[in-house]
Amino acid sequence: MISASARLLRLVSVLAARPSWTCAELADRIEVTERTVRRDIAKLRDLGYVIESEPGPWGGYRLRAGSRVPPLVLDDEEALAVAVVLGEAALGGTLGGDQAALSALLKLRRILPRRVADRLAEMDGALVHTPRPGEPQITPGMLLELAAACRRGERARLSYRDREGRATVRDVDPYRLVLTGRRWYFVARDVTRGQWRTFRADRVVRLHPTGRPVELLDPPDPALLVSRSLATGPYPLYATVRLPVPMDEALRLIPATVGVHRPDGAEATIVEVGGPDADGLARYLLGLATPLRVLAPDAVRLALSARVRELLRANEGEETREADEANEADAAHPGDP
Repeated sequence: MISASARLLRLVSVLAARPSWTCAELADRIEVTERTVRRDIAKLRDLGYVIESEPGPWGGYRLRAGSRVPPLVLDDEEALAVAVVLGEAALGGTLGGDQAALSALLKLRRILPRRVADRLAEMDGALVHTPRPGEPQITPGMLLELAAACRRGERARLSYRDREGRATVRDVDPYRLVLTGRRWYFVARDVTRGQWRTFRADRVVRLHPTGRPVELLDPPDPALLVSRSLATGPYPLYATVRLPVPMDEALRLIPATVGVHRPDGAEATIVEVGGPDADGLARYLLGLATPLRVLAPDAVRLALSARVRELLRANEGEETREADEANEADAAHPGDP
């Protein structure tokens, strides 16, 4: 005799196998009485399953989608398929950066039967994810390890390689994973420095839990922290510009991953953006194709003015160009007769 809970799970599986079942068919399939079937149907309804019934000798039961998610029963092949799809969604950012796919995959892997988990591990080892040109590659296993660390709420030892390939080991308090574009970032508190940091997940070598629980006091907005970290990255030069547009429009022109924004009244926004040099920043600002004013530094303002003059010259008529050249010559030699 199987337990009541196991019988309920089997009943759900049988109901989902085809559109409709009579009470007698269900009783025969599960090897119980029709009275037990009716009692179990009532229990499933209490759990949130929407099971329709049709009265009469030829009536039956039909399982349809409910208003809330009840427990789900999957066979081995279905569980494996769901795990693979969730892994692909997490790696590709198909569902966005809210970690929904990653969280669901983490829960599913914890309850997979050993035989299914072993098959999934074999697939992880055999599959190769090809990143876009210039993009790093991260394994589903590492993503799951980082996500699990964020959920555990305990200190961990992080082995990490920076952009120069230098290896470091530090204690961190994991907090969140953030997906920006097609890249994952690990947000954690650096214990030694006492600062919140962002780490590129593809540069994490190992993460070992220490077993020491931690309580995170006043954690930052993880998405905002990553955006600011990217926008204020290791650029040799930064420019401060004023855009005569509200904050939401300024964010469309210069994404939060590129610049740090602050409102300047209701109709203007100040943005700090980094670049390789003054001319590179001038070319980027010119490409925005919108009015703006460079507040600092002078080198970027002069480079932008020079670029604008070049465009004007390239699109002026011959007569206008000759007049401009004459004016420039007069300005350069005001004392000539």
